[in-house]
Amino acid sequence: MIHLQKIGAGFAALDLGARDIYVAAAGAPVRRFGTFSADLRALAQWLREQAVQQVAMEATGVLWIQPHDYLQKEGFQVTLFHGAHARNLPGRKSDVQDCQWHAMLHSHGLLAPCFVPEEGIRRLRSYNRLREEHLQAAASHIQHMQRALDLMNVRLHQVISQLHGVSGLRIIEAILQGERNPEVLAGLCVESIRKKKQAEVVASLEGHWQEHHLFALRQGYEAYGFYQQQIAQCDQEITRALAEINRARVEQPKPAGRKVKKSRHHPPQVPQLYEQLLQACHGNDAQVLPAMAPTSWLKLIGELGTDLSHWKNEKHFTAWLGLSPGRHQSGKRNRRVVRRKTRAGQIFREAVLCLGKSKHCALGEFYRRIRARRGAPVAIVAAARKLAELYWRVMVQGLAYAETGLANYSRLLHQQAESALRRKAAKLGFALHPLTPQTPL
Repeated sequence: MIHLQKIGAGFAALDLGARDIYVAAAGAPVRRFGTFSADLRALAQWLREQAVQQVAMEATGVLWIQPHDYLQKEGFQVTLFHGAHARNLPGRKSDVQDCQWHAMLHSHGLLAPCFVPEEGIRRLRSYNRLREEHLQAAASHIQHMQRALDLMNVRLHQVISQLHGVSGLRIIEAILQGERNPEVLAGLCVESIRKKKQAEVVASLEGHWQEHHLFALRQGYEAYGFYQQQIAQCDQEITRALAEINRARVEQPKPAGRKVKKSRHHPPQVPQLYEQLLQACHGNDAQVLPAMAPTSWLKLIGELGTDLSHWKNEKHFTAWLGLSPGRHQSGKRNRRVVRRKTRAGQIFREAVLCLGKSKHCALGEFYRRIRARRGAPVAIVAAARKLAELYWRVMVQGLAYAETGLANYSRLLHQQAESALRRKAAKLGFALHPLTPQTPL
């Protein structure tokens, strides 16, 4: 049992549960409150009676959000911390002991606070995450449509690249309306498909139509359309959230001659998205980085906010993202620790996948060189870490990233290899001389 006098005056800690909240403060026994709104008001009143000014709570799922926001609104200084950083000694464990232990650690300054963005950013993050969930749900219904077509031996999705594209949805809608002629259905494709794949599309649309499979196709088509409406509504809310963030910020002019990168897959339909992101970030343009389109930039702002000075430097930033290797040293033993994966770190990993296809990007060449030596998983994390470091510098220091290009990067690698070879030759007592072309006889 923790002695209550070890908890500093003015400090308290909460142990959050779905039904109960346990509170420990100096000079008072542990109290239990419910989780309803009236219970939160009673909790705040009790904390005032105990002269508590600073409150700590563990980041437990979504249970921390309402107590954190309410106590912060009531004027308390709230610290949210990672539960893995405040483990108690082994032995008996209870909610009462946990809140006492955390209150003692907090009063001695031993709890590292988690990053909690401002309310406007959290609202944008909520819309972004909900939009991603709708995209995943819509993708599952595309698979339902493909399965229904396969069961009728209609192989359209093996001929065209996207069943949910303009041509595919036109054909599915016509099938559901009763059209069965392959020639007529193929005529609904866009011109580029008709020129290149007309005969193949016609052959793929000759199927064995069965009522129960057509019913499944209709269900998948209608569900896909429903989620497209949900995504459109999320885009409208994202537009409002960005306008709210930019309300008190100075409008930034678009740099002359700079093209806006386009996202091929499911970009948010937000008017002047690039200009709004530029204004939100006070003119710091993350699009100068390779593989960083406005869609990825929007997701990062939703996860990290626009002020990255919360992290002291780029190394702290990449460590928080889970992109830098951790270390655990004990005496002569020194081993690596696998870092946790974060949503923001995953955005950088996804951006790296575009770099592997670039031909004139130094960071893409770095990714391919590491992939050839260590494999794709290691190369993705290594390149994502470099990209995250550049992102921190752009957002904090306003560093204009200048792409060195594939030729300069290859030249630097050649110079490094030559220097290493000269050092090794000198160590072995040899001199290294470049080859000269022989003079023809």
